[in-house]
Amino acid sequence: MNSLVLLVENLKNSPIRQTVDSRMKEFDEMGKKSNHDLFKELCFCLMTANFSASGGLKIQNAVGDGFHTMPEEELAKQLAILGHRFPNMRAKFIVEARQHKDNIKEILDSFQTDVERRKWFAENVKGLGMKESSHFLRNIGHKNVAIIDFHIIDLMARHGVIEKPKNKSLTPKKYIEIENILNELSKKTQTSLGELDLYLWYDETGKILK
Repeated sequence: MNSLVLLVENLKNSPIRQTVDSRMKEFDEMGKKSNHDLFKELCFCLMTANFSASGGLKIQNAVGDGFHTMPEEELAKQLAILGHRFPNMRAKFIVEARQHKDNIKEILDSFQTDVERRKWFAENVKGLGMKESSHFLRNIGHKNVAIIDFHIIDLMARHGVIEKPKNKSLTPKKYIEIENILNELSKKTQTSLGELDLYLWYDETGKILK
């Protein structure tokens, strides 16, 4: 754990902190936007499951309001053209998720904690799961859940705080176990889980996306 604490503290004292702070402000601003915009962000997170964040961003920018309006078949074709690995399944998930597109803010406000919010989205929006529900919440300003992808797992395993899981797909129980370790790191570095993800992801990939 000490080596990870040192890593985060060094990054927080480097020029990258300005980029992280700026991105966190963008997430806070996104959280104030309309249900219409929040749904597009949810669709971005649906795109990134078993895909890349940069690829998801490209698709989000290209499709835009089409997430709200395109028929499933047309959306699937567009996702295929834009290079998504699973265009048909993602189009199906997005069309199914439209049942929630006009009341996302109300859903968020109905819970007291980010863990409760994540549970709702993971259980009620097919295709999100624990990781992408956490990703969605962080991207709209809810900082108290961890986004645990293979980059984060590899980094934690290298620093000896976890054993690398044999299965890439984490059970909810395993997810919470790893999140609890990140919570400890969060407290030691006085960094929110959402912010911590950006620092760790940057160390592993050299990028700060969203």
